[in-house]
Amino acid sequence: MMIRAAMLAAALAMAPLVAPGDGHAAAQPAAAGRAAKSEAQTIQLFGASIKYYEAGQGPTLVLVHGLGSSAQGDWGKVMADLAKTHHVLALDQLGFGASDKPMIDYAIQTWVDFLGEFLRQKKVTDFTLMGESLGGWISAQYTIQALDGIAADPAFALPKPFKLVLCDAAGRHDTMAKAFGPKPAGADAPPPAASLAGQKAMLGAIFHDPRWSNGPAALKRGFAWSLSKGDAWTIHAVYSNPALLNETVDGKLKDITIPTLVVWGAEDKLLPPADGQFYADGIPGAKLVTIPDSGHAPMIETPKAFLAAVESFISH
Repeated sequence: MMIRAAMLAAALAMAPLVAPGDGHAAAQPAAAGRAAKSEAQTIQLFGASIKYYEAGQGPTLVLVHGLGSSAQGDWGKVMADLAKTHHVLALDQLGFGASDKPMIDYAIQTWVDFLGEFLRQKKVTDFTLMGESLGGWISAQYTIQALDGIAADPAFALPKPFKLVLCDAAGRHDTMAKAFGPKPAGADAPPPAASLAGQKAMLGAIFHDPRWSNGPAALKRGFAWSLSKGDAWTIHAVYSNPALLNETVDGKLKDITIPTLVVWGAEDKLLPPADGQFYADGIPGAKLVTIPDSGHAPMIETPKAFLAAVESFISH
């Protein structure tokens, strides 16, 4: 069945920071052990102010969030647990969260370049790279370029990850073409994104559990969060740029020659589980783990199952 472009717009976006029935931010880290810091730090990259979190000790784990989200938005429910065994770095990507949001034509390469500069300035060398949704697309493209030695100049060589985790990753051409390509003639117009109806459609598409999208409280929280993020231009710029289709990963996955884990929500309505199989089949030796009863954002909807899926891989 053809996935409507409006739903694919939500596929790369993330969900509100509140759990069903919870009146406070679920993404706030626990204050125990080597938990993630509650306040972001700041670094200057190419003249832009980028916010990031750093916590824990051990092997370095770099977390890359999806479109319309932030470090805490995607990883807030699992960051503290990951920081118990790892040195965790999680940045708000350019255009999102508390980082600068310039009005530019965003591309996958934009975020690859910023991630590389972030890691160079932080002097990160050996690390595991983990990306979700749009962040998975960025992480896959970053890894391909890092391993192939692709850079605009030797001074900007990308630090090479030694492991890769892709969670419900965007980046497959056929799927992305449904978002960026021409709309089918006669297709029903979706509800405006900046509306309660649009919010309900987005949440219902992202999450398997209907409690995330049903009821006035959930919609009110979600709509308020969406309006407060200040990243509308970034999202608009992505979806008005069909050139991103030139940056899909088809035909390049064989160049990812490091251990790779692909994690997918079994009930992902936005980026279908077939895309998880696409990544697992294309990356030599990659392992695919499907998380039952989870939609597009397992680290938010089913955090315990997500941690169970990734912890053994990233720790050995």
